[in-house]
Amino acid sequence: QVQLVESGGGLVQAGGSLRLSCAASGTIFSIGAMTWYRQAPGKQRELVAGITTDGSTNYADDVKGRFTVSRDNAKNTVYLQLNSLKPEDTAVYYCNAMVAAIAPNRFRNYWGQGTQVTVSS
Repeated sequence: QVQLVESGGGLVQAGGSLRLSCAASGTIFSIGAMTWYRQAPGKQRELVAGITTDGSTNYADDVKGRFTVSRDNAKNTVYLQLNSLKPEDTAVYYCNAMVAAIAPNRFRNYWGQGTQVTVSS
């Protein structure tokens, strides 16, 4: 059984910073792409940033230059550094990962439970 556990959310003033972490645990052969999504109240879940196994990254347009995604493969952990936060960044942030848990090349999509980020104006 694979679990993704996010941490690091909280309440911050506009212009502030937070660092989110998402750690994968369980029986894991390997982890592929790891991605952060967010969902604000009344809105659909949207992609924020992703990172591949070789470190290639991609970002949503509205977070480019403010957010940075990184990963520590030895710790099965992905991070999201959130800088210059805006009230519109307020959302539940979810971690997603493609994990090979049953067999070395059988990847399955896993989600974390989410962590709340609230940015006050």
